[in-house]
Amino acid sequence: MLRGVSRVLLIEDDPAVRDGLQLALGRQGHAVEAAESGERGLALLAATPVDVVVLDLMLPGIDGFEVCRRIRAGGDLPIIMLTARNDDMDVVAGLEAGADDYVVKPVRPRVLEARIRAVLRRTTAERPAEDHPALERHGDLVIDRDALVVRKGGEPVSLAPTELRLLLELSGTPGRVLSRRQLLSSVWDHDYLGDSRLVDACVQRLRAKVEDDSAAPVYVQTVRGFGYRFGPV
Repeated sequence: MLRGVSRVLLIEDDPAVRDGLQLALGRQGHAVEAAESGERGLALLAATPVDVVVLDLMLPGIDGFEVCRRIRAGGDLPIIMLTARNDDMDVVAGLEAGADDYVVKPVRPRVLEARIRAVLRRTTAERPAEDHPALERHGDLVIDRDALVVRKGGEPVSLAPTELRLLLELSGTPGRVLSRRQLLSSVWDHDYLGDSRLVDACVQRLRAKVEDDSAAPVYVQTVRGFGYRFGPV
């Protein structure tokens, strides 16, 4: 499901942008459902299964941040947000709400299509080929690489695809420091430096789910000036 078969829900209130992106993505082989508001988008999502959501942040009524939170609360569906400007506060808020990636307007369809393909590759959650044990135990955190299941204290942990891939990447080399650039390449499939906010926001979300105290992390540790490492007990 990488090209030509993905189902995309596009939520965008600007008719010119919405129609243009729907046409461009359709030409790339995607089946695109389009909605002009957050309310309509959520209604379509409840009635129609999709593979990825492309979501404008600035929507009338229910804004994109709230739509993102509601989608994320209901599952691990990949979300790419559209932001009208490279505004730090908007980008960080959107990522913290649960978005997996973002594209700044004006959107170039080829860029958006590449991001869609990348997030779908991550969603397939290819099983790592490295020589790791299938079942890893780190204190009360258990990672099953074959089943792609994570448990903490015996209870399943619900992780979005990007969060899961980040955890698998870090836990695959315990104690090794991975830079943001390395993580952007391996987890987000970005072939350029990109934006470290993607990594930092995903780390925050991951810590909130796997750490006892996200302010004093045991598993996903920050190495200032370098990046992150997995520090199991």
